[in-house]
Amino acid sequence: MYKIEQIEGGVCAATGFFADGISAGLKLNNNKDMAFIYADTLCDIASTFTTNKMAAAPIKHFKAKGEFKTNFVLINSKNANAMTGIAGLKDIEEVLSHLPSQVNNPVMSSTGVIGVRLPKEKLIAGLAKFDLSQKNPTAAAQAIMTTDSFKKEIAFKVTLSDGSFFHIGAMAKGAGMINPAMATMLCFITTDADIASLKMQKILDDTVMTTFNAASVDGDTSTNDTVMLLSNSKSGAFDESAFEDALYQVMEFLAKQMVKDGEGATKLVTYKVTGAKSDDEAEVVAKALSNSLLVKTALYGEDPNWGRIASTVGASGAYAKEETLTISFDNVCVYEKGNLYFNAELEPKAAAIMKKDEFTIYCDLGLGNGTFTAFGCDLGYEYVKINADYRT
Repeated sequence: MYKIEQIEGGVCAATGFFADGISAGLKLNNNKDMAFIYADTLCDIASTFTTNKMAAAPIKHFKAKGEFKTNFVLINSKNANAMTGIAGLKDIEEVLSHLPSQVNNPVMSSTGVIGVRLPKEKLIAGLAKFDLSQKNPTAAAQAIMTTDSFKKEIAFKVTLSDGSFFHIGAMAKGAGMINPAMATMLCFITTDADIASLKMQKILDDTVMTTFNAASVDGDTSTNDTVMLLSNSKSGAFDESAFEDALYQVMEFLAKQMVKDGEGATKLVTYKVTGAKSDDEAEVVAKALSNSLLVKTALYGEDPNWGRIASTVGASGAYAKEETLTISFDNVCVYEKGNLYFNAELEPKAAAIMKKDEFTIYCDLGLGNGTFTAFGCDLGYEYVKINADYRT
């Protein structure tokens, strides 16, 4: 048995981790735009990155290192350092070369506008403002934001049955270009759990599939998607089931926060698909629903148009039959195995659910035991406005 309790501290909750965010002048009005995570000992690192073939320079730089340990992550917003070629890689090396001597094997992560070289002079000058003894996770979480409307961070203390304990904390950014493949998102997770590197990578890969890979805002996949999980093993404590559970809670929370903060979004919707022929088939359906523009616009209009749900299920590519399909909005069943429940009495109940900030759409395909849950949001005018003006 184990106990998981939410605590303050974000990426600094685990013993031996430090973080801060400062303004290097990349954003207007002296807003924070540059952050670091520092550990006072070398850390094992697990990672997963974008599926976009145009991966940004920081991802290429990271992958070129092969297997390694690090104690420092530098993050900047406002500039993605993507589509910048060899020059983008050299810019990273030059910036990182100005870090102090206690930093070992540093890595970099960036988010922002694509196709623009890093403002090296501003970043190098910003490094001089860093105090590696600072534990200011909130400032770090603010500094990595782009079109996010709020910071995203969380931390847990995990107490095991023998009284030993470890911590896990994280921060993330993401609000647009979010698609189930990961999402336009950066996520940095720190832990003092005493976990082996290979096991940590396997657990991270598995957890990404049901959290960040299950989130959709607009169907676009970024060049910079990154999840990094760093462990310094300082607690000396570990339990595989407890760690898996805690990591899932961290990543599910942040995935939902990203969808909830989708550019212009007003609703967070969970799509729970059951009864598919397999889990893979259920995943296809759930992601089709979370990614459908017709469904998203119906959500924005608060229209309980269950026909769009049924049509998307049928077009998903997964095996489905109208004679076995059941659709519900929360606890209101609108269609069941060929029976039309949607009438003048039921529609107001379904419409009331659509007005909620958060609700669940259930689709039971009635064909097997496959299940998958995805997360999505609505899509409205504000999304167009934000992305039409993004570079300005």
